[in-house]
Amino acid sequence: MKDIEKNNISEEEFLEIYGAKENNLKDISLKIPRDKLVVITGLSGSGKSSLAFQTIYAEGQRRYMESLSSYARQFIGNMERPQVDDIKGLSPVISIEQKSVNKNPRSTVGTITEIYDYLRLLYARAAEPFSYNTGEKMVRYSEEQICDTITKIYKNKKINILAPVVRGRKGHYRELFENIRQQGFLRVRIDGEIKELNYGMQVDRYKVHDIEIVIDRLLVGEDRSRIAKAIELAFKHGKGLLFILEEGQTDIRYFSRLLMCPTTGLSYQDPEPNTFSFNSPYGACPKCNGLGEVTVIDMNKIIPDMEKSIKKGGLSPIGEYKNSWIFNQLETLGLHYGFTLDTPLKEISEEALNAILYGSSEGFTVTKELY
Repeated sequence: MKDIEKNNISEEEFLEIYGAKENNLKDISLKIPRDKLVVITGLSGSGKSSLAFQTIYAEGQRRYMESLSSYARQFIGNMERPQVDDIKGLSPVISIEQKSVNKNPRSTVGTITEIYDYLRLLYARAAEPFSYNTGEKMVRYSEEQICDTITKIYKNKKINILAPVVRGRKGHYRELFENIRQQGFLRVRIDGEIKELNYGMQVDRYKVHDIEIVIDRLLVGEDRSRIAKAIELAFKHGKGLLFILEEGQTDIRYFSRLLMCPTTGLSYQDPEPNTFSFNSPYGACPKCNGLGEVTVIDMNKIIPDMEKSIKKGGLSPIGEYKNSWIFNQLETLGLHYGFTLDTPLKEISEEALNAILYGSSEGFTVTKELY
């Protein structure tokens, strides 16, 4: 029994090849450790490709094809077995062709082999989203669950059921208030304060506002039908989001049809495969645009020595002084900001350096002519 266990462990830890005779391989046998990065090296003609591609990869591909139905195999054709006595511990295989082509930073092993497509689908369907604000697991409530939760938490308490219509935006919202009033609602909550709707009502257009419709004000009791109708109406006007505010309190509780952080009310759309793609604008990092690196200027290379003047080559990209348009422009900037081309860079003001390096919104006239 112990010998069997040892053999099983051996098969799990190694890829074992016995009697490989493909091309110039002379009946070799070897063990390759699994779960390791293994490099096959040797002189040209020593059998590296014959072992890796024409033996290990070819046998793995052949075994996969044999697992398909006979109907599918008739379109692919038969694959010959490589000249090897036996291979044990062989996993599904992938082979990436070596090409001398231009490098594309958006191509990886995952995208070339299309494994990335399956991983994105797996993450979108099996992943559990968490709030980036609090670290809590996102939740999704049905209207029935929300009704049960409100009845349980706020039993015998007066509450306001609110539907958010404006969140953190500027404007006077006169037309919005009039539209809400015409739909039969009597109150709105503006920046945390409940107010009655009046004709011509508006707010300061230059300030940021949060506005919610007061869908209903009620005492939570045994009657669930009124709460259920208010929830349905709040979701309709709040686009899948509603707030619960207890009378006399300032803290609100969030509920959403979408994935939602139970503490902050932050809502997510359902994860989709393109959310996990660095080649999609929906999933790419906004800073690096999905490339994983950002190109920035090294100021130490632009100005290697602050003791030097512009004339002596203090600005590395343009070198030492010569009769050219760029130096005429710099002289004009010097007249405006109070420096000359002989002034050490350390004595030039920060405002002037910024104008030299990044340009200026001001207009300047260069009067000196080239000769």
